[in-house]
Amino acid sequence: MFGNGQELLAFCQKENISISDAMIRRECDLFETTADEVQQCMLRQWQVMESSVEDALSKNLTSMGGLIGGEAKKLMKRQKEGTSVCGDITAKAVAYSMGVLEVNASMGVIVAAPTAGSSGILPGTLKALQEKYHWNDSQMTDALFCASAIGLIISEKATVAGAEGGCQAETGSAAAMTAAAICELMGATPEISLHAAAICLKNVMGQVCDPIAGLVEAPCQKRNGIGAANALISAEMALAGIPSLIPFDEVVEAMGHVGRSLPESLRETALGGVAATPTGCAYKDKLRQKI
Repeated sequence: MFGNGQELLAFCQKENISISDAMIRRECDLFETTADEVQQCMLRQWQVMESSVEDALSKNLTSMGGLIGGEAKKLMKRQKEGTSVCGDITAKAVAYSMGVLEVNASMGVIVAAPTAGSSGILPGTLKALQEKYHWNDSQMTDALFCASAIGLIISEKATVAGAEGGCQAETGSAAAMTAAAICELMGATPEISLHAAAICLKNVMGQVCDPIAGLVEAPCQKRNGIGAANALISAEMALAGIPSLIPFDEVVEAMGHVGRSLPESLRETALGGVAATPTGCAYKDKLRQKI
């Protein structure tokens, strides 16, 4: 039905449908099921995402490695006090996104979207926007279908794995998925959604994956916060009529090439970047002593 962004856009334009509708049709054809069944399945994913956001704000969480825990609550405290420099939507999106990483790192239930290390960006950002615009669950599940179409193309044409393509492939892909979904929720065309996704990926092209002590905790959590902001900014640009000069498919191809060009030390091995700094190594040694 579609294998890249150009084919997806052509299919949407031919059938006069949204990206989410195209993805639903693909799932129905692939799994020989009904639209209602795949939508109910996606609704369950959204409910898990909502729960992970709620858990981050209502529970006292400490990650398995002890590197993160409580950051989402600190950010929400500033937002509620009216002292945030980000504005309400961005402040909430960043807090929620970072919170989901706390849930993940404390062995809670999350949805890998597209990976566990980038699992906060999509639910955190969409939940913040849902609270602002009062979108219903049906609209949110459609947004997830739109996001999944973007993630599918990236995973097939490049990668969403930090071990293969660096953090650009994880949090960058998650942000691209989120930006496209935001545009669709705001009533934009599939073309605008693809522009937003392309802008997102370009914004973090070359971002390395350097988890301290090899744990999906830091700097992963903060990069989920940055990913939320990236998604919002990229969607805002595209919605304003600012296109990506490089087409989505070419950006994805470039991202894949850049990821393969990164040295092994910068692809989730914890042998480079901030993981290899004196302080990063000290954290690793400290954690080893506890084992």
